[in-house]
Amino acid sequence: MNLDSKIEELFSRSETRYGEEYFRAFDELKACLNEGLIRAAEPDVTSPSGWKVNAWVKKGILLGFRIGRIIETHAGEFTFYDKHTFPLRRLPPGKNVRLVPGGSAIRDGCFVGKDVTCMPPMYINVGAYVGEGSMVDSHALVGSCAQIGKHCHLSAAAQIGGVLEPVGALPVIIEDEVLVGGNCGVYEGTIVGRTAVLAAGTILTGSTPVYDLVKDAIYRRDGAGPLRVPEGAVVVPGARAVTQGRGNDLGLSLYTPIIVKYRDERTNGAVRLEELLRGRPPGV
Repeated sequence: MNLDSKIEELFSRSETRYGEEYFRAFDELKACLNEGLIRAAEPDVTSPSGWKVNAWVKKGILLGFRIGRIIETHAGEFTFYDKHTFPLRRLPPGKNVRLVPGGSAIRDGCFVGKDVTCMPPMYINVGAYVGEGSMVDSHALVGSCAQIGKHCHLSAAAQIGGVLEPVGALPVIIEDEVLVGGNCGVYEGTIVGRTAVLAAGTILTGSTPVYDLVKDAIYRRDGAGPLRVPEGAVVVPGARAVTQGRGNDLGLSLYTPIIVKYRDERTNGAVRLEELLRGRPPGV
């Protein structure tokens, strides 16, 4: 039986005692997640969003929580309690991943690509995918099943939300070469298109419209489809006036992200400077 079929079959059971077949299947799932052989979501040119959800992978992760027992672990003087099925990830030395000391953690069952840099303290949760050459800066979070592309920068305190349940829901997607500024938050299955830039403090959710001043357009979540920020967009925090009722009387406004431009040579120059500071030749 293929792994996906096995996970589906085990997940559907209502047992309270778990034999070796559960743990064998779950260990295989984690190994495949660690190597990037399977993903909670993956590119799909036939999908309107460009991505598809692999619900069976999410079911496998949830199965790991179901079958796990809480154990005590130690890191120096500190004591932690978590499911034994989700230890910390061991990183192979050949991938040249920098995990700088200072309180960071990467949970087992996620992919961390070659030449990724992790600045403390940061956290990468189970099911996540972080592409090669990306940086996860201090106090940044990569939530469960979030997908981060190649050569991205998640700046200090950036929060990339996790979407583990419902299993059919698309997780947050950050495509290749995206710059996510400090204190940004991306949630509810939002897709940030390739080479986009999110200015510091930008918040994107499924229910927040994005106003494009360049193309005179408004982007929203379309029914069951996700909110998608266009490729190359430069998004900044903004506000729109409340035009009716008491909000109008009080002169109030609501937060909204605004696209003020698209990537140009000036924006690209800032990114190239960042690459040089990180010791990587531009475009590599």
